[in-house]
Amino acid sequence: MTEQQTPALAPTPSHTVGPFYGYALPFPDGGEIAPAGHPDTITVHGYVYDGAGEPIPDALLEFWQAAPDGSLTGKPGSLRRNPVTGGHYGRNGVDFTGFGRVPTDADGHYAVRTLPPGGAPYISVCVFARGLTHHLFTRAYLAEPAGDTLLSGLEPARRETLLARAEADKHRTYRFDIHLQGDKETVFLAFD
Repeated sequence: MTEQQTPALAPTPSHTVGPFYGYALPFPDGGEIAPAGHPDTITVHGYVYDGAGEPIPDALLEFWQAAPDGSLTGKPGSLRRNPVTGGHYGRNGVDFTGFGRVPTDADGHYAVRTLPPGGAPYISVCVFARGLTHHLFTRAYLAEPAGDTLLSGLEPARRETLLARAEADKHRTYRFDIHLQGDKETVFLAFD
């Protein structure tokens, strides 16, 4: 009997699995970063779009920001969750933590209610979405500060993708859309 040689097989192409963001990652009131009833609360909302300009109904966004006084430590408890109810461990609903996590809805829309950040005039955003093998980082600037190194180093059209726009007809509300690809692609940041 002679041994047959097995032909070399090409590796299976990689692909993304999921998303499975709907379990355990979103939590109740994840977009309520500001303490309930705080008079300085602002709303930041928008849509997440794919490369074809279609809204993404299953993206997950995380928001990190400085407190109004410019501190970056936040109060404890924003990341400690009850795995059954999704409720907060160690968060009393009064302290500002600087962290939020929200999924997009069926129309690709998200919204967070927070306080204006002190120090740097932006909110850091981390995007998880179908088709992404790695999450993406960007910033939502609530104002265009003079001398900001990142913004000043961008062409005007690219800079526009980082600016949240105050909505004239809605008090203390900003619109910030995120485009994952295409002509309006949002500027994404790389960290080493």
